[in-house]
Parts: sequence; C-alpha cells; structure tokens
Amino acid sequence: MLIPCDNRILGGHPFHVLGRKYADAVHDAAGCRPLLLPSGPITDLAAYVDLADGVLLTGSPANVHPMHFGQPVHDPALPLDQERDRVTLPLVRLAVQRGLPLFAICRGLQEINVALGGSLLQAVHEEPGRLDHRADPKEPAEEQYGPSHPVDITPGGELDRILGVRQLQVNSLHGQAIDRVAPGLRVEARAPDGTVEAVHIEAHPGFALAVQWHPEWKVLENPASHRLFRAFGDACREALARRLPSEARSAREGGAGSSLSRAA
Repeated sequence: MLIPCDNRILGGHPFHVLGRKYADAVHDAAGCRPLLLPSGPITDLAAYVDLADGVLLTGSPANVHPMHFGQPVHDPALPLDQERDRVTLPLVRLAVQRGLPLFAICRGLQEINVALGGSLLQAVHEEPGRLDHRADPKEPAEEQYGPSHPVDITPGGELDRILGVRQLQVNSLHGQAIDRVAPGLRVEARAPDGTVEAVHIEAHPGFALAVQWHPEWKVLENPASHRLFRAFGDACREALARRLPSEARSAREGGAGSSLSRAA
C-alpha cells in the first residue's frame, strides 16, 4: 500500500517523515504492507503506483497550499508542505483513473477534494456557526485523539455499508475543512455544525473513501476504525487478485501469515 510521506527539517537536514500510527494501522488492521512514497519532485509517479495495490493519504500538521484552490494564504504561521502537494494531488487523480483502492485521512480528505476541483475553508473555527475542530496542542495525545463530537452518516452510502451505523463518535484535530465539495464527490458524513466529515468518489469503481477524523489512532481498540481499515485492506487484496491471480492464490494457500498483500 503506497503512503506518501511528509517533508520536515530535522536537525537542519531534510527528511521524509511518516507517522508510525499510519504504518501500524496499515499492517495491523488492514493486513497490508506499507510502502513509503517520497514526496517532492517525483517524475516517475506512475512507476510507484505500479508497485502498489492501494493508496493511503495520511493526516499531517501541514496544510494543502491554498494556491491549489485559488486563494491566498490565510495564516502564514501555519505549516505548508508544497512538496507533498506536488505528489499527492496528481496521485489522487492517477488512483481514480486506475481504479486503485484509495483511503484518505484528515489532510488526505482535503487533498482529494482539492485534487478533484473543490476548495477548503482555511479556518473553520472563524466561520459563523461552526465548531472549533482543532485539538488543544497542550493536552496529551490521549486527550487530543479522544472522542470529540458525533458525525451523522448518510444512509445508503459507503460508510453506512461498511459500519452499519447512522451516527459515530469521532475525534477532531483539524483547522481546515471542505468548503466547496468537488464534482463527483458524494458526502458520506457531516458534523453537527454541517462540516463535511467524509466523502466517497462516485466515479471510482471500488473503495475510494476519505474521512476528516483519525481512525488510525489506536485502531485495534476501536471497532469502527478497525472495520474501515479492514474494508480497505480487503479492497487492496481484491485489486491484487485481479492483477496477479497466481500470486494472490499462493498467498491465500500460505495461511494467515501470508495474508499481507504484495506491496499493498
């Protein structure tokens, strides 16, 4: 499973960075192998996609640059990651074109919306009638990632099909959110203040779901989060079976220990 990295400067040196909770959720809950994708001036993106049976777009402290949806920067103090933008935005379009299973979290949801022609609110908490969806950075991680508010799930959608519930308690750690929904996206869930909390790509033939909350957090302790990652992993295994039937058959015959997708 292909996972684009963030870009950080650590000790004066540039690093590609991936939060361990995402890689662990892919391995432990989805049953797939994480394959890290460097973010930056990549010219052979299609070659990386050829290696994978799914794509996970993670959350990040950095925001999508607003130039991609025709706006100036609202708050220069907030971090941006234009090198990640250069990879993830075309990656979304390529994954949709190829029908590659796609799961997106927090910033990842925003990347999908922007890549497909939508826009973002750069400061949800400044909008009249909206909640403050940000977490308090002074609180410990356990508090930041604790349940924050419910979301109402659209009947008959993908979330409804996977989870079998119409309301879900979720965490909330984002300052930006979807404003104009991109063409071809179906809203799957909303917060009590109307904020879009999940979308599905209608033109995609398979799993193509994005959520604004963080299901990767302690995924094995949360049944709904576990079901989301398991459904994603199943979609990746189905993609592998369609592409490499002989390898998929060998993996199945190898038992549970061989259930991880080749590069999913």
